[in-house]
Amino acid sequence: MNTPSTIELFDRWELVWHEARYDLIPGCLASQYLRHDQKGDRTVSSDAYAAEIREVHEARPGIRVLVFDHAFSEDRAWFRFAFQWTDVQTSHVQNQAGFQSYRIAGGKLVETWLSLQPVGSSWPDPVAQRSWTSPL
Repeated sequence: MNTPSTIELFDRWELVWHEARYDLIPGCLASQYLRHDQKGDRTVSSDAYAAEIREVHEARPGIRVLVFDHAFSEDRAWFRFAFQWTDVQTSHVQNQAGFQSYRIAGGKLVETWLSLQPVGSSWPDPVAQRSWTSPL
């Protein structure tokens, strides 16, 4: 089930990642955002997570999040995706496949679970979705 509020939230979240629209982060994240990722289980503020996203953009200029599959409901979302960027030292395109699920409350992201494959991994799909929320 696609809900308009969840689609709108992820349309804005895509702008944060693809257009460095850090000003949108407070409207996308709860004041305390629970993350379960490669750094462990932790709670971050929207400001702290904004700094993490900036670091990713600096380390991997031009990074894109390519979505291959997703599902949305009022309070949940998940994505099968891959990061893609050009390595600044080698100029080679790099990929890293992943899966991420989210819990949503009050129209904001409150918790996420992220699982990443090793750098160099990819999904077998020939083409990614046009946008994160494109119909399947």
